[in-house]
Amino acid sequence: MSKRTRPEDAAWSDYAGKLATNLQRLRHERGLSQEDVAYRSGLTRYTYQKYEKGESKPGTPANPTIRTLLAMSQALDVDLTEILPPDAPDLRLR
Repeated sequence: MSKRTRPEDAAWSDYAGKLATNLQRLRHERGLSQEDVAYRSGLTRYTYQKYEKGESKPGTPANPTIRTLLAMSQALDVDLTEILPPDAPDLRLR
């Protein structure tokens, strides 16, 4: 049986992809490795790599906690707003 895809799921997946792109760009701009950012954020390298891929588990869009987002922004020495994409999806459809 196929899994139904809701519009908000696709929107969240797109948003997670943009978040991933921002993380990767900011990390490269600072000359840091994934391991550097992971360690400074209190994450495993594997977990951080998943966020840079835009996923939490295979096939599931990333959904980091606020604490994790803040830790990554501090590790990258940027405001949280620089990590988060500006066009947040409308999740009220849930």
